[in-house]
Amino acid sequence: MTAGAESGRQRWAAMPFIALGVAMIIVDATIVNVAVPVIIRDLHISEVGAEWLNSIYSLVFAALLIAFGHAGDRWGRRRMFLLGTAVFVVASVVSATAVNGGVLIAGRALQGIGGAMILPATLATVNVLFTGRERAVAFAIWGSTIGVFGALGPLVGGLLTTDVSWRWAFLVNLFIGAIIVVGIARFVPETSTPSARRGVDVAGNALATLGFAGVVFALIEGGTYGWGSQSASFAVGALRWPTSWPSPIPFICALGVLSLASFVLREEGRRRRGRVVLVDLSLFAIRSFSAGLAAIFMVSLGEFGILFVLPLFLEGVLGYSALHTGVVLLAIALGTLVAGGVTPELARSVGARGVARLGLAFEVVGLVGLGVVVAPAVDVWLMVPWLAAYGIGLGMASAQLPGVILSEVPTVQSGQASGIQSTNRQVGSAFGIAVLGTIFATAIGSRTASAVRAVPGVPTDAAGRVAAVVRASGGVAIRRLATLPHGHALVEAASGAVADATRLVSLIGAAFIVVGLIGTLLLPKMSNPSGRGDVAGARPGRISPPTVPA
Repeated sequence: MTAGAESGRQRWAAMPFIALGVAMIIVDATIVNVAVPVIIRDLHISEVGAEWLNSIYSLVFAALLIAFGHAGDRWGRRRMFLLGTAVFVVASVVSATAVNGGVLIAGRALQGIGGAMILPATLATVNVLFTGRERAVAFAIWGSTIGVFGALGPLVGGLLTTDVSWRWAFLVNLFIGAIIVVGIARFVPETSTPSARRGVDVAGNALATLGFAGVVFALIEGGTYGWGSQSASFAVGALRWPTSWPSPIPFICALGVLSLASFVLREEGRRRRGRVVLVDLSLFAIRSFSAGLAAIFMVSLGEFGILFVLPLFLEGVLGYSALHTGVVLLAIALGTLVAGGVTPELARSVGARGVARLGLAFEVVGLVGLGVVVAPAVDVWLMVPWLAAYGIGLGMASAQLPGVILSEVPTVQSGQASGIQSTNRQVGSAFGIAVLGTIFATAIGSRTASAVRAVPGVPTDAAGRVAAVVRASGGVAIRRLATLPHGHALVEAASGAVADATRLVSLIGAAFIVVGLIGTLLLPKMSNPSGRGDVAGARPGRISPPTVPA
């Protein structure tokens, strides 16, 4: 056997464990959603505490991606992958054994730290290890893993919550983490950057973390606490925001923006003086990198908003359980699996850019189709083909856009660029959920009020109260309206309003993705036929062989 063939076998032996690491952190981003009602009952946590269960993971995850991506470049990506897996498993044990909401929230925050270590390390490792045709296949696996397991999260959460316990949604990571650790030690090579300069930009790390934390928190929680006057009391531990003050969200957002602006100015100044930087802003001069980031940001706006809205429609209007909702959303995962099978061959024919554009077109078709068929009494089988089309598009786009973005980035900066790419996607997702979630809630409130006013015999002042209840629950409280006077008519009115709001969000999400699709027209052709992603003058990183069994 030739050395090249043996090297190829070693690279591909690493890929299942890289994909499994990505799957573990992506599933945990969505698995808790369907378990929240049970967790609230078991741990007796407040509504605000329940909000933190979901937001703290994404918040910490997004805030630390760039910092850990840079650290992986300097100290080794396999080392960062291994450490992140250990942190994630420990955090999962903390979450699974939580006796109150505070411990569970702390466990979720620690999971976010572990996830932020893992994701850029895996993407940077793929970028360094694979070249040419193998690179397209490897990125297809990496991207499809995100799409498939993002959609599988609600199904897995529903199964475990319904048939076992919500605690197993975290405990299962013990077994997965053990497999990943063994795989990393035996098959994943260490990739290092001998040319990386020594030193740590402590202030840069602090500003970036504070900036992204502030912006992402404001986007996630703006709907909860309000952007003007306070709509809910805000507290962090024993510290409580005065109720007589305006909402803290604009202040937190402004702090985040100012921190990011200070970070950019600081990094550029340090770069010009030849000092170590957390983010080399010269990366944004690479057209494929900057144009790709802009495109994927717009795509993220539309992609994840619909995944937030659909479970509310299925459970609130159609009366589905958490498990049944997960089964319906499985169509997205199946579509993503189909895409994973055909994407490498398509990439050889039309190139990575062509596959990404085709994927975005599929996503648009899927969302527009959902916007057409969604109705209060829709047969769910009419939704499945459009969900599958959306999943196919998600798989294609997720598989190819990261590779396109990193195609001309020097391998010496792979971890840093991977962290920027992942942060960009996380912020885009948070912004999309915030925007589409606000549109969804506003549409539910206004349309429910209008529909209830048209119900004969219902007092005028009742319309506002019913609309407020339906809006606050995202439509989940619709079934409880049946116990009120004129209950059947109220349920029909609210169901129609939620269906209208779901259609609206589907179409607006499609519009966001269309903008992202147009943005891909700015992407240049791959100039390097090897597909490695090294640009002229770049020094490749060093690859240390793993311990591979004979």
